[in-house]
Amino acid sequence: MGWSNSELERIAVADDFRIAPLREDGRTTGTPTFIWSVVVEGALYVRAYSGPGSSWFRAALQQKAGQISVAGMPRDVVFDAADPALNDRIDEAYRAKYGQSRYLAPMVSERARAATVRVAPTETD
Repeated sequence: MGWSNSELERIAVADDFRIAPLREDGRTTGTPTFIWSVVVEGALYVRAYSGPGSSWFRAALQQKAGQISVAGMPRDVVFDAADPALNDRIDEAYRAKYGQSRYLAPMVSERARAATVRVAPTETD
């Protein structure tokens, strides 16, 4: 099961994405962190501004699960490293959505590209 088309449409235009990977205990979520999100080829992607050293990024890849809130939709999700072959398409999506932001350049840098995560709803949602 993945995101519905209507969910992806809402997420694609939303600018209120919060991510909270599970903590080491595998049950409780960390503090929600505001980040940018984009939709590419029917999937949801996020990047860590600080790159692979980001605490939420490390937790997401280690725990593989957590929660997000975006467009008024809190969801339990799973995380996976994004396919690097999609990085150019993900860059394009970041440019289209956040092109006017002074923070765009760091989000399409090699550092952030190395910290790209695919976010999918859990099977129970």
